[in-house]
Amino acid sequence: MTAPALGRARRAAPAPPRRILSERDWSRPATRAGWRGMHTVLFIGLLLFGAVPLVWMIRAAASTTTDLVQRPLAVWPEPAKWSNISDAWNLLGIDHYLVNTLWLVAGSWLVQLIVATTAGFALAVIRPWYGRYVYAALLATLFVPGTVTLVALYMTVLDLPGLGVSIADTPWAIWLPAGAHAFNILLAKQFFQAIPAEIFEAAQVDGAGWFTIFRRIVLPMSRPVLAVISLLSIMTAWKDFLWPLIALSDPETQPLAVALPRLAQNTDPAYLVAGLLIASVPPIVVFLLFQRHIVRGIGFSGLK
Repeated sequence: MTAPALGRARRAAPAPPRRILSERDWSRPATRAGWRGMHTVLFIGLLLFGAVPLVWMIRAAASTTTDLVQRPLAVWPEPAKWSNISDAWNLLGIDHYLVNTLWLVAGSWLVQLIVATTAGFALAVIRPWYGRYVYAALLATLFVPGTVTLVALYMTVLDLPGLGVSIADTPWAIWLPAGAHAFNILLAKQFFQAIPAEIFEAAQVDGAGWFTIFRRIVLPMSRPVLAVISLLSIMTAWKDFLWPLIALSDPETQPLAVALPRLAQNTDPAYLVAGLLIASVPPIVVFLLFQRHIVRGIGFSGLK
């Protein structure tokens, strides 16, 4: 092989992946043991960092008020009173507020999913001439704190522009503003851009319209990013406190995140922690059920 051909072959050959440690370094027992030990320590530290608050909440939920005050850092309550969970469910009306939360979260999730996928599809695939301006506006909203827009948002909810109706104290006051989540739109747009354009061109040649392409091609291929958007929307709606407190003045329609701080004023602390434990279970279950899809979506979308 001539020198020029050899040079072209070397340039065409894929470069070896760059690593912190080379194969020679990994062959040394001391280096390999040190790195694996560091990984183990980091894993245990992260596990403790995430598990300790949950374990303490379970411990506090099964404690009496006296034991919780006198021994707040004890590993196990003395005596254990697991009836606090059922008492909190019955005395605090957790079931009613939990139903309110599930209803509000379900609507917010559906609205965010529809808006994020359709807007992301339009910006990434259809690409209208004004798409760049809409994209710039979405990026600009990411730099505005949500608390800054609360007054304007509440005035809009009290009097919808062009309609002259008020949706305050209704679930729509929570659902519709949830759709204006720019990060989910940008996440969907980034994922849709990674789909090969040849697929859309072939579908158009076969006579498929944009709605058919979106429904029968894009959505079935987008399950990972849909799982990520669903998780983000559910977690955001589940823990949201300030906006439901403002938009829903009727205590009977408020979610659990708003009701618990109000009930804490005249409630046994042990019952309050038991209510917090009940409120924490559904998000954890959702994450465990959809963990595989969420991890895939994070890998495909580049979310950090």
